[in-house]
Amino acid sequence: MIVKSEEPIFTISNAANILGISVHTLRMYEKEGLIIPFRKKSNQRLYSKKDIERVKCIKKTINEDKINIEGMRRVLALLPCWKIINCSENERTACEYFNGYTKPCWMINHKNNICADKECRECEVYNSFGSCSSIKDKLKTLLS
Repeated sequence: MIVKSEEPIFTISNAANILGISVHTLRMYEKEGLIIPFRKKSNQRLYSKKDIERVKCIKKTINEDKINIEGMRRVLALLPCWKIINCSENERTACEYFNGYTKPCWMINHKNNICADKECRECEVYNSFGSCSSIKDKLKTLLS
């Protein structure tokens, strides 16, 4: 059986073991808006291979590049979501994310716009952030 990279298969304790971090750290990354784990109906968190890569990027950035969690959140807040999902100009001007620079778009409570009924975990903007190189690649594509 082939498992897709987006398929949530790892429990929080398994993901923490794979990553060499604590369960508490994974929960903190979630609270800070850096990751969005899949939630079962029982509220149990599950992580995909792509989530594992995302957390490896976060760990590397914090430990090696010395950028703290707030810095990571602000870097992710610069992703031009309006360009990725093609928001209209009216939606952009009314969007809290478009007008701010402190949180990634998936941390904003979207109202009356294209994202209002979307699951953030399934959003192209969130999914453009996996490995560290994926952020850079996405920005290169958008800027060229």
